[in-house]
Amino acid sequence: MEYVSRVPRPPLDGLIDDLYYLEGARPYARLTLPASPAAFLIVNLGAPFRIRAGTDVETAEYADGCVVTTPTRAFEFGYPLRTRSVGVHFKPWGLAPFLPMPAAELCDRPATVEQVWGRPATAELRDRLATAEGPHEMLTLLEEELTRRLGEAAGLGLVRHTSRIIAATSGAVAIDDLRVSVGVSSTHLAQRFKELIGVTPKRFARTYRFAATVLSINPAEPIDWADLAGGAGYFDQAHFGHEFRAFTGLTPTRYVEIRRRFLREHPGHVLDGWPLPTD
Repeated sequence: MEYVSRVPRPPLDGLIDDLYYLEGARPYARLTLPASPAAFLIVNLGAPFRIRAGTDVETAEYADGCVVTTPTRAFEFGYPLRTRSVGVHFKPWGLAPFLPMPAAELCDRPATVEQVWGRPATAELRDRLATAEGPHEMLTLLEEELTRRLGEAAGLGLVRHTSRIIAATSGAVAIDDLRVSVGVSSTHLAQRFKELIGVTPKRFARTYRFAATVLSINPAEPIDWADLAGGAGYFDQAHFGHEFRAFTGLTPTRYVEIRRRFLREHPGHVLDGWPLPTD
């Protein structure tokens, strides 16, 4: 697969980790994306793809792309034989200035790009991207569109500041201590987080701790699960295993088996790491 990415210019760099272009044959027909403390947007330029946001939700088709706020569960993506898209990996608070609704309304409910930006504007953007001369021009067009759409989001400074503290502690900070340090009530902080990120600060910290712990795993080496769980601040290995199933739908050992399968079957693939072959 071809993957091209870059960090946008200010002021978007304070909201976005990177813009990317992706094209090629998918490694598997279905991939699972575990819950993570981030939001993303995909503008689809190929055949439709499908998303199942949890085992209790019907699979939905996305032709124009999708917008996803901080997910609290694993999402299953079903891809066509070849895929082509441009997208945005947002910082946890970064999607809010581009949404016409509170982020909580999209929590675990992926929206189409049309539902967020409207059909005419989305169709025009997709046409411009599809006729661009290459990935770099496409990313420039996407960056220009985002800059044009950049709006205000009340409470963004508060949420950005507290989110960075949560990230710096890998989710181990006490939220009550955090809200006291910034001088707001727990209700106010929770409301702002739900409006701008989609989840409460406690849920965000929980997701961050899990993601940081799992991303530290090297599947090519032996893993001491008890030591890993204790080092991440979980009560015990059983607590860690419960969190693992809640966020990925897998046991820790099954997760590693699938990671190793990806490494074995597609060494060096651009998607290795967080997306997993669907079990």
